[in-house]
Amino acid sequence: MQTKTLLLTLLFGILVSNVQSQSDFYSFEVKTLVGEDFALSSLKGKKVMVVNTASKCGLTPQYEQLQAIYEKYGGEDFEIIGFPANNFMNQEPGTAEEIAEFCQINYGVTFPMMAKISVKGDDQHPLYQWLTQKSKNGVTDSKVQWNFQKYLIGPDGTLEKVIPPKTKPDDPEIIAWITSK
Repeated sequence: MQTKTLLLTLLFGILVSNVQSQSDFYSFEVKTLVGEDFALSSLKGKKVMVVNTASKCGLTPQYEQLQAIYEKYGGEDFEIIGFPANNFMNQEPGTAEEIAEFCQINYGVTFPMMAKISVKGDDQHPLYQWLTQKSKNGVTDSKVQWNFQKYLIGPDGTLEKVIPPKTKPDDPEIIAWITSK
């Protein structure tokens, strides 16, 4: 009986720690476009824009503005991380290599691009579950409306704003958020 109780206690502890381990933005580890581990904890203290991207979308030219604000503001206090996703009308069908080549050749992207994930549906990536569910992020529920939706994360790892896809990355509201102390 003691063994069964101990086993149940251990299993409960593991389940609780797994839930707690993804209770904030910094608890996630994702894969880069080249398959390397990327701990979001490495971004502690920075403002972060998380954006789902696609290469064959009417909003794809936003890569240009994303790269421009990354060149101007990226570094010690601000980071952009892009997540290619094929959730909307097959607008990101490419392999990791094809996506990387497209981003580099067409837009000179130097901000970190992550591995392709799902940002909605039954196979939604755990990070996007956190971004879209108030029960996980503690701030608000949201729905990923389309490619290039932006999630703005404060330096403490708190979700601060959800920016609709059609709002350009260099919109005054976003620039004010990036530059505010």
